Amino acid sequence: MNGLTVIKAGTGVLTRVEDGTLDGAALVRLVTAIAGLIENGHRCLLVSSGAVGAGVSAFGLDGYPSDLATRQACAAVGQARLMHTYENLFRNFEISVAQVLLSGDDLRTPDRASYVGNTLSRLLSEPRILPILNENDSVAVEELRVGDNDMLSARVANLVQAERLILLTSVDGLLSPDMKEMISEVADLDEVMGCVKDERGRFSIGGMASKLQAVRLAVESGIETHIAHGRKPERLTGILAGESGLSTRFQAKS
Repeated sequence: MNGLTVIKAGTGVLTRVEDGTLDGAALVRLVTAIAGLIENGHRCLLVSSGAVGAGVSAFGLDGYPSDLATRQACAAVGQARLMHTYENLFRNFEISVAQVLLSGDDLRTPDRASYVGNTLSRLLSEPRILPILNENDSVAVEELRVGDNDMLSARVANLVQAERLILLTSVDGLLSPDMKEMISEVADLDEVMGCVKDERGRFSIGGMASKLQAVRLAVESGIETHIAHGRKPERLTGILAGESGLSTRFQAKS
């Protein structure tokens, strides 16, 4: 699908650092930015984290749960909260949302991956419908997991033959070794692997290392990939327009 942009929003983008609850203001800014892209004729697919983080407050937790049962229970509560929020916000722009929850086998098994691809293609053929994907954390166990939503977004981008993948995180992009400047363009991923400082928040799973694994999968599949600041989603328009300095752009391999 030429022209399709897959956008992945991490937990750190969507939830408050102090307690992991959904950050309403951040969600409004993200939804407004994506709605603007759709209004301008861009086809978008959103991979959204945040389900477990959105559910922790219902269990009175002050951090990401360590045991599987509680984590899955938080995801079950949080996914409903997350989609309800998206539905209400996108309705203001007359955009409908479609929830698609996936397990690892949905993408690893050829027949199932084909069904997923067909479903997404049908949804994307409708200009006012935005597919929102997440891993099915409420039932996922280790052997069923995709890995994290960075890898899920890269695999989905490959499945639907997206033009670009944008990984939204809590920093402007990939930082230089002295952590002072953002690297705006990367032609060879191996040359920047030493820049990784792998930190993650209390309510998130992946870090920069997992993002670069997803970047490698995407660029080797011919998909231009960006790491950008999810708290500044107004930059998405410029990123799609090819403006430099708004993200770290990883060149797709031919």
